[in-house]
Order: sequence, then structure tokens, then C-alpha cells
Amino acid sequence: MPSILIVDDERSVRDSLKMILEYERYEISFAEHGEAALRLLASAPVDLVLLDVKMAGMDGLEVLQKIREKNTELPVIMISGHGTIETAVEATKLGAFDFLPKPLDRDKLLVTVRNALNQAKLTAEYRRLRESVEGRWQILGESPKIKEILSLIERVAPTDARVLITGENGTGKELVARAIHRTSKRAAGPFIEVNCAAIPAELIESELFGHEKGSFTGAMAQRIGKFEQANGGTLFLDEIGDMSLQAQAKVLRALEEGRIERVGGAKMIPVEVRVIAATNKKLEEEIRKGTFRDDLYHRLKVIPIHVPPLRERREDIPLLVRAFLEDVCTRNGMPRKEISEESMKKLSSFDWPGNVRELRNTVERLVILSPGTTIDLTLLEGGIGQAKSEFDSILQVGGTFQEFKERAEAAFIKRQLELHKWNISKTAEALDIQRSHLYTKMKRYGLMKEGENDEGDQ
Repeated sequence: MPSILIVDDERSVRDSLKMILEYERYEISFAEHGEAALRLLASAPVDLVLLDVKMAGMDGLEVLQKIREKNTELPVIMISGHGTIETAVEATKLGAFDFLPKPLDRDKLLVTVRNALNQAKLTAEYRRLRESVEGRWQILGESPKIKEILSLIERVAPTDARVLITGENGTGKELVARAIHRTSKRAAGPFIEVNCAAIPAELIESELFGHEKGSFTGAMAQRIGKFEQANGGTLFLDEIGDMSLQAQAKVLRALEEGRIERVGGAKMIPVEVRVIAATNKKLEEEIRKGTFRDDLYHRLKVIPIHVPPLRERREDIPLLVRAFLEDVCTRNGMPRKEISEESMKKLSSFDWPGNVRELRNTVERLVILSPGTTIDLTLLEGGIGQAKSEFDSILQVGGTFQEFKERAEAAFIKRQLELHKWNISKTAEALDIQRSHLYTKMKRYGLMKEGENDEGDQ
């Protein structure tokens, strides 16, 4: 039941409003003057305030101003028997939802109250949704490298400086870009993302700058490009190292002139955009190869931010795992699952070649597939980061190609044996080979487990 605070120094007005609103099943409370209203609001929050303008002592506009200093979302409807346009305008500027003259019209009062409560509900839902979305894009970590990045974001975000974010796939480059936008003066504007690697070279210019109707085969209508869509906000050019040289030239021109030209167009269109770029490539090497423009590189790299791979900040893995556990359980309506200290240490020991993205996907798989309330690491088929680490060690050893194949085969068979708890029958079935063939391989590579025999199969 919504609660409404009526603030008016006339008892007859309070009683009249109480009768009308209680009939509509609203919960009513009173305050005879502004000071009493502020004390009541500090001790017992309400859903809406009906506030008289002319009162002894502190008038309604002063009360409204003090309410707004503490709460910007509480809906306040001003009421007055001496209303003027100037007073209504002033109340609106201070954040009043509406202004109603006395004597109050019952139907108009009820409609205004319902609209104010509905808007407040929508505002609260939007805030919760935004907090949820922002939580999803939060940068998690307490390692020195992450703290350094967060500190840099705090200093860079309020400016319009361009930022070049580098790092391996899955490290969280997009999170950094979103954090910069979210804490910048452009936060209310759009955040437009373009994955340059996912768009064919012949379409990237149309994607970025838009096109006019009939400018090329298939251009059936005018299209607004990402630069125009991001006007007043932030344009995030992800994987910019994969952009064609022709498109790079146009991006450079847009950055220099603050204007773009649609494909097939004849006029320049001004755009006011902050550009943040990201890449998993070493652009200095791409410049030497002639696949990336040196002048664009220096235009983009005003502020460089490097996001380290997960293997270089292993101390953040437990924090990430717990956050992902809670998120997956909450999103899927599942009871909270725990992870043992031993399992956490094992996850922290993996190299995670796919970085944070791979860790999140792995945790989600473990939560969904683990039948009990405890995470079961035996569900990590393929070994995740461990398999990558083993493969890297195989590559680092010299020798002939035949010797490499034998080392790789030995490591693969050993991993399958471990996954099947050294059960020969199940391992042979998984490898699609005869048991006798598996025994031969195990003997050849010295993989026979100490004390193992056929009875261990059963």
C-alpha cells in the first residue's frame, strides 16, 4: 500500500485529502508545517508528498528544496490556494512532479497521484536495472595491476582524451572502455560499440559512417552510421587492428576534423564523439608490416591502458570465481554453491588462455552441472588452463616432428586416463581404441600407474 505524506497547515485541507486518499487505499500521514515534515521524512520514508506552498515558518518551496537535497527521486506534488505561474515554474525547477491549485479537484488529484507514483516506480526500476547492468560490467580485482588501471580510469574518464586499450582476448578491454564512459561527463550519452574484426572490410565504412540510399548495390535506404549514433557519447572501436587501411584513413579524418561523410553522400556531418579503441594486436608491429597507419596509431594512443592476462594476476582469481558463482546462481534461481579451498587453489593454478571470459564460462558450467551444493572440479573435461599449460611445455622441448607427436600423444593419453580415474576400459572407449592398444601405448610411454592391473578396471 503506497504511503502519502500530507503537509498543510490547514486542518480542513488535511482531513479532506485524507478522506479522498484513504478511500483509494493509500496510507496517510500528516505534518502541520515544514519542520515536522522533514523530521518525519528522516525517520519514516514515504512514497509521495503532497506539499502546501504557503505555510507559516518554512514555506513549501523551502521544504521542497531541502527534500531534494536528501532525495532526488521522491515525488512531490505542490498544492496552493494562491498559485501563480511564477510559483509553479519555480516549483518545477526545484523538482516538483506537478502543481495543483486549491480548491482541489478530486479526479485531477487522484490522476496526478497515480501518475506520480507510477513514474517513481519506473524510476526505481530503471535505477535497479542500471545498477544490475553496471554490476555486470564492473572491473573486479584487487591486484596491483588492476588497482593501477582503476586509478588511471579515474583520472582519464573526466577528460575527452582518446584511449587505446591493449590486451589479450578475454582480459576485459570492453569493461575498461565502459568504465571510462560510465564515469565520464558523457555518461548520459550513448555508448556505441563496433567490433571491427566481425565486420567485412567492404562494409566497415558503411557501418562506421552510414550511407545514402542507392550509394551501392543493396543500399535500399539511408543508414545512420556508428559515428552519428555515438554523437554526444562514446564510440568504442574494438579490435581496431583488424580495420582496413581505407577505413583507417576515414577514421583518422573524422578524428582530425570532427566531421564524417556518409558513403555516397555529398556533405560533411559534424559529430562530437569520444573515441576509445582496443586491440589484441601489437600495433607497432602492424605499422612495420604496413597494415596499420602510424598517424592513426598516435591519434588513438593519447592515453594507453594495458589490461594484463589473468595468469599475471592470479591473486584476483578467487575474487572473480566467487563473484561469478553468486552471479550465476542468482541469474538462474539456483541455491548458492560453495567451492572448497583446494578447488580454488586448483583454479588459481590454471593459466586460463581465454582469460576472464574463459574463467566466467567455466564457473557457469561448473555451477550448472555440479549436482550438489559444492562445485565439482572433475567436470572440467579437457583440463581448461592446465591442458594449455601442458601443451606449452611440450612445445618448448626441442627434437624432431616425430618426437613432438609422441610427446603430445603421451600427454593426451595421460590426461584421458586421469579424467577416467585410470579405468582402462572407459579410457579405451573414450579414445575409440582397443584395450590392448591402449596398454601398448601406456607401456611405451611409461604411463602404467603403479600397482595398476586389470582388476582396477572393474
